[in-house]
Amino acid sequence: MPELPEVEVVRRGLERWVSGRTVASVEVLHPRAVRRHLGGGEDFAARLKGHRIGVARRRGKYLWLPLDDTDASILGHLGMSGQLLVQPEGAPDEKHLRIRIRFTDSGSGSAAGAPGTELRFVDQRTFGGLSVHDNTPDGLPDVIAHIARDPLDPAFDDAAFHTALRLRRTTIKRALLDQSLISGVGNIYADEALWRSRLHYDRPTATFTRPRSYELLGHVRDVMTAALDVGGTSFDSLYVDVNGESGYFDRSLDAYGREGEPCRRCGTPIRRRPWMNRSSYYCPRCQRPPRVARRG
Repeated sequence: MPELPEVEVVRRGLERWVSGRTVASVEVLHPRAVRRHLGGGEDFAARLKGHRIGVARRRGKYLWLPLDDTDASILGHLGMSGQLLVQPEGAPDEKHLRIRIRFTDSGSGSAAGAPGTELRFVDQRTFGGLSVHDNTPDGLPDVIAHIARDPLDPAFDDAAFHTALRLRRTTIKRALLDQSLISGVGNIYADEALWRSRLHYDRPTATFTRPRSYELLGHVRDVMTAALDVGGTSFDSLYVDVNGESGYFDRSLDAYGREGEPCRRCGTPIRRRPWMNRSSYYCPRCQRPPRVARRG
């Protein structure tokens, strides 16, 4: 699943090309693409038709499009392979096109007489989808009200994060991936931030001092900001922005995906270990595993 930088890149594209436009029609081409919308495909289309799209928003890995004249929003689940693409009307359909949304206007940036643009949801593996949900008083779709703020959110509370981290009584990578504690961080950026912090993924959260927590947050923000600057991380053609372009932060990764390659800091080969049905990449010299307390 895309992490915060990749989702933010998509959000920015939607803000430019979709926000402020009014929905003319909706085609649902595959029922799984709206399986999270309880009313089904016809209701999904009816809920959107005639409504104006507000400013695209994001919290962590989740993005949504408010419907300006209602108390509801379109929530996007990108899943493993979902793409929200802005394409010219009449462009050939993608092989895995699932939903098409047309608008009443041609879209910003279109020259006079040029074809308009439409929003397409494309999903090869059909794990993602779109759905309409009521908003909370804070303007979030109600199904993601439990998601914590992300570290790039100006309202993120570093002190509260440290306190909650200590109380979790877990290990640091598990905590970083807990979206109710801090959102937007996934496997890639967790490994990168931990490498920068010289922290082993199994270090207990109860051992973190306030300065150590703040230092880690700084590295999380730095690596995500650096990824945003180059369009996020794209290991294949599935992770793209609304114009179908891939990011290239994968060229700058220090730990993730570099098994056997030398650590850029000390030269020790990076190791990979199975971890919660995923993998953790780390430097065995820079990121020492926590000591196991002796019994007896």
